[in-house]
Amino acid sequence: MSTASRLSLAVEDGTIAWPEVARVAVFAPRTGADLSSLPKDRTQIITRFRPDWEAFQAAGWDCVLEAEGQYGAAVVFATRAKALCQGLIAEAASVSDGIVVVDGAKTDGIESILKACRGRAEVSAPLSKAHGKLFTIDAGSDFSDWALAEHMTVDEDGKTFVTAPGVFSADGVDPASRLLADALPEKLGAQVVDLGAGWGYLAHHVLRRESVQALHLVEADHVALDCARQNVSDARAAFHWADALTWAAPGPVDAVVMNPPFHIGRSSDPGLGRAFIRSAARMLSPRGQLFMVANRHLPYEGDLSAAFGEVREIGGDNRFKIVQAARPARTRG
Repeated sequence: MSTASRLSLAVEDGTIAWPEVARVAVFAPRTGADLSSLPKDRTQIITRFRPDWEAFQAAGWDCVLEAEGQYGAAVVFATRAKALCQGLIAEAASVSDGIVVVDGAKTDGIESILKACRGRAEVSAPLSKAHGKLFTIDAGSDFSDWALAEHMTVDEDGKTFVTAPGVFSADGVDPASRLLADALPEKLGAQVVDLGAGWGYLAHHVLRRESVQALHLVEADHVALDCARQNVSDARAAFHWADALTWAAPGPVDAVVMNPPFHIGRSSDPGLGRAFIRSAARMLSPRGQLFMVANRHLPYEGDLSAAFGEVREIGGDNRFKIVQAARPARTRG
């Protein structure tokens, strides 16, 4: 049973009753969530993650980046990042005139969130099912002190970078990205893509090279991309809120740099990195090259060999490996 199935069960047993006329806001549902119990014509999905946006929009749901006015009820799907989850609850409570429903898996920290909510508001008895819980918070509860900070900062290389709660590596530069930045050659070519650009750390280093004429930052997390816009002011940078697996470059590119994700929630999923590798190979020119960092234990070698004619490790440490790949398969000859 999926996490979202708890939502349907709660409606079926009368734990939740949606307002008859007012709209319902749904914060951060993931692709595949069962929202069938919601009034589709009066529901707005608030998501900042592009693949989820595209999936729900394709299914006919109204998707927005920010809440629009007041709602009769709100649903929050718990996130692994506690600060982000608390921020979403604060946002939901501020725009809902009725209950706030919180639904999440144990692996996403729902027990901790439930305990924190109980300490400050009237909370229903939780519905426990499928390794997770769902509970409701009474209307009018004040969670304003949980509101997300507009930004956080990270200092590195004499520069202050803007980050935000919930984005990847919000508290400091990711050590794998730092290794990759230090290993990049001076000549990357004119057209470069930062695939899964995050808040712009790698882009900052790529744009130190005068030979780069255009750098495309491709990032699925809208919040992270907003941070990147603040961190990278170079006119050569172009920002794309897009799914890295489906984004199409305007033309063949000379280099792709990337530190691909390999987690869905708390579960490791090397399939994400494999898909990034295939995506990079598709957009590279015949002479283009991939520069990639990954955890050393991840089994990407077969995928790299299938997608590229030349693959070699050019650096790393006991935790991470840095790979350079050339001759993308579709242009190999």
